[in-house]
Amino acid sequence: MQSCFSEQLQPVELQPDRPLTVLIVEDDATLCNALTLSLGHQGFDTIAVQSGRQAIEVARKSRPAVILLDLHLPDADGLDVCQQLVDDAQTCVIPVIVVSGSDKSDILRRCRAAGCHYYLRKPYDPNALLALIRLAIDEARKADDAEFGE
Repeated sequence: MQSCFSEQLQPVELQPDRPLTVLIVEDDATLCNALTLSLGHQGFDTIAVQSGRQAIEVARKSRPAVILLDLHLPDADGLDVCQQLVDDAQTCVIPVIVVSGSDKSDILRRCRAAGCHYYLRKPYDPNALLALIRLAIDEARKADDAEFGE
């Protein structure tokens, strides 16, 4: 994982008595609603946006525990959005899971180069997505603990 230490950087506040927030960046309303419902049943709060611009704004403001990012957005390439999130001191500690139906042969390499933590291909097993979300959150907690000496 890339380090993005900055004087402005603060760890994501993880409070055990409050649900963790997942930012869903998906322009397909049906899939977005299904994800919101499913993650809500698992105890997560969700914020859903449909564009890359909104994703960056909301990530900076709300500091979600994890971001689920589609690659095909109406206003931006999801890989560019991922790179912007990774390069921003306010959002670089937030794990990004790309969830896409892309079948390009180099998609995994390109996602990794853009800074995503995991890639899950649509259609996917909901249990696999949930496992990746939990894994990404656990890894982010460990990285915060190590970086901030807790």
